[in-house]
Amino acid sequence: MKICEPKRDDDFKKYYELRWKVLREPWNQPRGSEKDDMEKESIHLMVCDEDEAVGVSRLHFNSREEAQVRYMAVDERYRGKGIGTMMLAELEKKAREKGASYIILNARENAVDFYRKNGYDVVERTYTLFGSINHFKMRKFLDE
Repeated sequence: MKICEPKRDDDFKKYYELRWKVLREPWNQPRGSEKDDMEKESIHLMVCDEDEAVGVSRLHFNSREEAQVRYMAVDERYRGKGIGTMMLAELEKKAREKGASYIILNARENAVDFYRKNGYDVVERTYTLFGSINHFKMRKFLDE
């Protein structure tokens, strides 16, 4: 498996397909709901097994000091193999290189333990998505 930044149209097609499939389709959300207005300003990562996207994630900056991870998803068949940790480490590296002091994210309740294992702390409970998915704001200082 290799980690890369999607560059070509066919890369982005696979990237957004996995993002929608994991983060939106199970809640009957329409295609297109897996994107927002920060796509062009963001750093996108994708993990591929052969020619298949099995993990996706994104980083953008809210300020010079604050980076934010969003849309992190791993294909169900590939969970527990370190793909999420690999993407998170690469996003943290890129945030450091661009001068961020810390990273925030809004973790789904079922992912809080994963982020804790990777050095993130819960700041507060934030919102409920699709009427059923509790989210928690988490933060990691990058000087650690």
